[in-house]
Amino acid sequence: MSWKLSATATKEQVEAALEKRELTIGWDDNIVLTGFETDPETPDIWRLDAYLEGEPGDAEREAVASLFVDSAPEITAEELPETDWVAESQKGVDPIRAGRFHVHTPDHPATGAPGLIDFCIPAAQAFGTGQHETTAGCLAMLDAMKQRGVSPRNIADIGTGTGLLAFAAMRLWPNAFATASDIDELCLPAVTDNAAMNNIALGEERGQLSMLIADGMEDEFLRARAPFDLLIANILAGPLIAMAPEFALAVAPRGHIVLAGLLSTQEAGVRGAYHKAGFRLQYRIINGDWSILWLRHRFTG
Repeated sequence: MSWKLSATATKEQVEAALEKRELTIGWDDNIVLTGFETDPETPDIWRLDAYLEGEPGDAEREAVASLFVDSAPEITAEELPETDWVAESQKGVDPIRAGRFHVHTPDHPATGAPGLIDFCIPAAQAFGTGQHETTAGCLAMLDAMKQRGVSPRNIADIGTGTGLLAFAAMRLWPNAFATASDIDELCLPAVTDNAAMNNIALGEERGQLSMLIADGMEDEFLRARAPFDLLIANILAGPLIAMAPEFALAVAPRGHIVLAGLLSTQEAGVRGAYHKAGFRLQYRIINGDWSILWLRHRFTG
């Protein structure tokens, strides 16, 4: 039998808890999280569910409680009937549409609609299923860039999570070199599995994805692949600000960068850091409380 721990809180608290899990080194992968709205009439009330293969003890309860920044809400435990607990964690995760992209879990079918690009991403994986406003906003931004004639030949997705944004860029620009990296070692098997599920070729040639585990830009392969015509970084405001000088060195003159993971209230600080590093705003998308920024590097040649 499998078990579920549940906590009801505000949308902001649950989303923050899910993001904190992604930053938690050594998280127990037997605890699979999902968060969702419980009632359309109260959209600010969400529930965090944590699925486990066995009965939760104090350690599991404390791990879930630790994801809440201030005081944790009441955490309840429920024994579930015999079932596929990964599939169970995906219930309530509806498909999303962002630009020309349609992203769904294995519980939902592809649309097959003309002009739409379908991706199947299991929800019980690394961050980046399309459900969060930042990921969906990045998908919409990439589509907008394609419509405006951007045509990168060398793409990097830093902090890739599930690989979704790298996949999307490869569908839009299929002849480009593509590199994805993440600090979390668990992302490597997740991206590998998702690539196979979505017919994304892995490798180092044009039209193939190179996936690696790296802490920021301090990696031999990333340095060799640079400069990038398009760099995508859907992480958090603090790391984005800190990495502005590194990204400036990694993006080609007149190259493009998409930044996400920052609240609208944090946008001024992020834009200031990138203006100092030589980037200029091209376009922005506001999705919920989050800003998605498209900036272009100054011409230095």
